[in-house]
Amino acid sequence: MADADDRRPSGRFYNRNPKRKRGRYDDDEFEDRRDGRAPMQRRRLEESSILKLRRSLLTIAESPARDAQDDAQDIARIASDNAEDEDFKSAFVHLTVQLVGEQPFKIPFTAAVVLYLNDTKPDLVKEVLEEARQVAQEKLEAGNWRGFKLVLRFFACLQGLFADGEGVFSILDELFSRAVDLQAASSEDAVGLELVKIILLTIPYVITASPGLEQNALDMLEKTEIVASAPHALEPLVDPYPGESEDKPFGFQSVIGLLQKQLQKEASRGWKFSCIPRVYIRREKEGGNADEEKVTTQHSFPAITIPSPVNPGHRPLFPETYFSLYADQDVETVPKTSDIASSLLRDALVDTINILDFNRIACAKFLLEIDCYWAPGTFVKRATPFDKIKDIPEDQPTWKPEDIAVDAVFSQILSLPSAEHKLVYYHSLITESCKLAPAAVAPSLGRAIRFLFRHLDVMDMEISYRYMDWFGHHLSNFEFRWKWVEWTEDANRSDLHPRKAFIYGALDKEIRLSFAKRIRETLPAEWPDLIPEVKDKDTPDFKYDSDQTPYAAQGREILQLLKKKAPEEDIQEVINKIHEQAAEHGVADPLIPSTDAYMTCICYIGSKSLSHVLSCIERCKERLLGVGPASEAARRQIISSVFDYWHAQPGIAVNIVDKLLNYTILSPLSVVHWALNDRLNAGRVLAESWVYEMVANTVGKVTNRVRQIVAAKLQRGLPVEQVHTLDEVLVKEREAMRQLFTFIDDAVTGVAGGAADQFIEADESGKLVKAWGERWARVFRRKAAVEESIVGEVAVEAKIVAMNAAIEAEQAKAEQIKAEQAEQEAAAAAAALDTNGAAGNDAANGAAEAIADNNGAMAVDDAP
Repeated sequence: MADADDRRPSGRFYNRNPKRKRGRYDDDEFEDRRDGRAPMQRRRLEESSILKLRRSLLTIAESPARDAQDDAQDIARIASDNAEDEDFKSAFVHLTVQLVGEQPFKIPFTAAVVLYLNDTKPDLVKEVLEEARQVAQEKLEAGNWRGFKLVLRFFACLQGLFADGEGVFSILDELFSRAVDLQAASSEDAVGLELVKIILLTIPYVITASPGLEQNALDMLEKTEIVASAPHALEPLVDPYPGESEDKPFGFQSVIGLLQKQLQKEASRGWKFSCIPRVYIRREKEGGNADEEKVTTQHSFPAITIPSPVNPGHRPLFPETYFSLYADQDVETVPKTSDIASSLLRDALVDTINILDFNRIACAKFLLEIDCYWAPGTFVKRATPFDKIKDIPEDQPTWKPEDIAVDAVFSQILSLPSAEHKLVYYHSLITESCKLAPAAVAPSLGRAIRFLFRHLDVMDMEISYRYMDWFGHHLSNFEFRWKWVEWTEDANRSDLHPRKAFIYGALDKEIRLSFAKRIRETLPAEWPDLIPEVKDKDTPDFKYDSDQTPYAAQGREILQLLKKKAPEEDIQEVINKIHEQAAEHGVADPLIPSTDAYMTCICYIGSKSLSHVLSCIERCKERLLGVGPASEAARRQIISSVFDYWHAQPGIAVNIVDKLLNYTILSPLSVVHWALNDRLNAGRVLAESWVYEMVANTVGKVTNRVRQIVAAKLQRGLPVEQVHTLDEVLVKEREAMRQLFTFIDDAVTGVAGGAADQFIEADESGKLVKAWGERWARVFRRKAAVEESIVGEVAVEAKIVAMNAAIEAEQAKAEQIKAEQAEQEAAAAAAALDTNGAAGNDAANGAAEAIADNNGAMAVDDAP
């Protein structure tokens, strides 16, 4: 019966256990089916040649366990074997050039693949060069200087392929000529500096790829000395450590100035460029001895035309400074600024960071593996402790790859006048790097944080706030852990001291990302009470609950009406009562107390979340919009009411003011006037981080609007009427922007000069306040200068000229293509006509021969 009751399914379902996990070798164990059928043969899909090429080329040099030279030869062999396949050939050409533009680290390795391929398939190499030429020309005409520089570097690594002895130097000469013209036209030109930087960064790769051109390089350095050594008019705007203080870690270091000196030093050492990888080694001639080499097929250098005038590009250019956290210190964990490797490594890292902004995880992986892409022996082993660096012998490398990567990321976070991407991208890049290699990156970050904190006193104010934003954001990703006890001495300084102001601002950022109680618990017990208990309240007290507050009854009544969504007529009756009482008490502008009550009620109702307050503002928008035109003082009272209600959490108030600006309830000038006039407090308010945040955000809205108008004006094909309308709006908005900058400069310059009310100049606090005024003035003068270089009359006119020149060039190119097509069609028609004529003659001759043959046959048949 046991056998009869055992009704387990037979065949391949025998003894199935749904709870049993799939094992590693289950497929092999159950391959022999128990129902008697033959075992199922697993289908094996072979990788196509295109996929194999793509995988091999995209991962070249990424594994330290593999020899990059062998990988390059293997890829070249795959390309050579499949060169007759049109789809494969097209994929190889496109992928090679695309890799050059997206992964700068791999340019020498990609060039090595092309060099090896040239030994067997020079025709395919010719197509790669043509594709790269087209991309270079497009980047050049569009003003995409990074893209052009990378393709030019690719050509530099292929210098040995070019029949012309000068090769890349021919285009470098043209670039320098254009740079000199631009510099002569304007002392504030930065496009010429960019061209010189491209020249100087290309020279090392040319010399490495094709020794023998050292004299060309020396001649070029003699030319660039004029531009590279001359101080630029805009350099003070981008100096991260302005002023003449002896506490500065370093002075202004121009990127092209450093490059010039570094290349001159490298020339005196014999052009070693020891950090650049040498991947390509020329093959021996088949059947020959070791001294003979195969004859390399030569190609003409691609013809690249530099447009005139040069397109400056969509992103405004400024002189670049070399910023480093670790350079020129007692322990050399990054290259010295006198070493060309510092510029070569930084350039490739910065390009990689800014190109791969769409994938922060992949970018972080590249940064942590930079030792794979440079010559062996360039770096110390990854994650080597800082203390162990001191014990390394002098003849061995001491450069830490983590320090170099972190250094490059911070150079972008703290770049002046602005970073290329949103700052949160660079924040997330550091976070991902910490997650991928915490033991390696965390110590480097700790040293970076301490270095920047030590130099807050002499640092440009804008980048000090960027540092503060990153610091608060970074701690929020790692449980808000930091050794605050190290800064105990600074926590007991005056609130006006830059380091104490930094601590306050960082804690405020952390509270926004968490809550006050949790952040308070991370601080040392001996610290002063920097986070008072009032910050613990999620909903601040409603001041009209106290009868001691003026207009308390009316305030409570307005609150109830707003909660019930009562009609405006009912609310107006209560507001009229406030006006009557205010008039009785001699208040000059009764609209101020009524606006205070109305806005305070909105803040209380919307205290649950930002969406709540936005919903309430939306319902009350019409009344709020009418306040400003009626009374400018009442308009600023809206700001006062918001900050008085959220006095313990000013970050929330800043967000609300930002939304009120979007609704045009507040004007930019009213916000700046309130912060730098009504609440100036003898200049002490300039040390508050939220004040700078609010003013900078307000200025940013104004400047973005002017930029949008300029961008709209530069659209092609606009009707004349629309262009005139945009011109009128641009003049108006640009003037408003300039008035805003003038107001800010007047206000903070007065503080810097000691002219503010109640200013105490003699004591230490007075000196600190004056220093804050100077820092504010420097930041907003820079912002004003930047905007003038982008949306000023001269800048806009130059953009219009460049746009018209581009249109004319496109039209000329289109006409040329049309003419060439017409010539080709005419030639084809003539060839077809010749072919038809020849065919007609052949047909006539054939017919005559046929008739003659037929007549001959008839004569034979008639013979007796």
